[in-house]
Amino acid sequence: MNTTEIGDYAEQLAAEYLERHGYRILNRKYEYKNLGEIDIIAENNETLAFVEVRYRTSTAYGVPEASLGPTKLKRIRRTALMWLTLFNRHGTPCRFDVIAVDLVGGHPVLRHLQGCF
Repeated sequence: MNTTEIGDYAEQLAAEYLERHGYRILNRKYEYKNLGEIDIIAENNETLAFVEVRYRTSTAYGVPEASLGPTKLKRIRRTALMWLTLFNRHGTPCRFDVIAVDLVGGHPVLRHLQGCF
C-alpha cells in the first residue's frame, strides 16, 4: 500500500472505532477550499468531535500523535470554525480529538485522545 492508501485505512479504522463507541459520523475528509481538512467530524451525546487521525507504520519517528505541529493544529481549528459557521452549529459543544493508529506489528492499535488540543 502507498501512503494515501495507508492513511485511508487508518481513517476507516478510526471511523469504525467511533461508530462502535456511539458516535455518529457527520463528515469524513471535510475540506473547505484551501483553508484545511478535518479527517472526521462526529457527534456523540450532543457534543461535536473534530477528529484528526494520525498513524505510524514504524516506531522510528515516535508515536503518531506526536506528529501534530502548530501549523496543522491552526488549520484544523480554522476549518472547524468554518464548518460551525456553514452548518449553523456555533452553540453546540465541541472538542478536538486525535485518534492515533499504530500499524506496527500487523495488528492495529488505536488510542482516542479526547479534547487534546
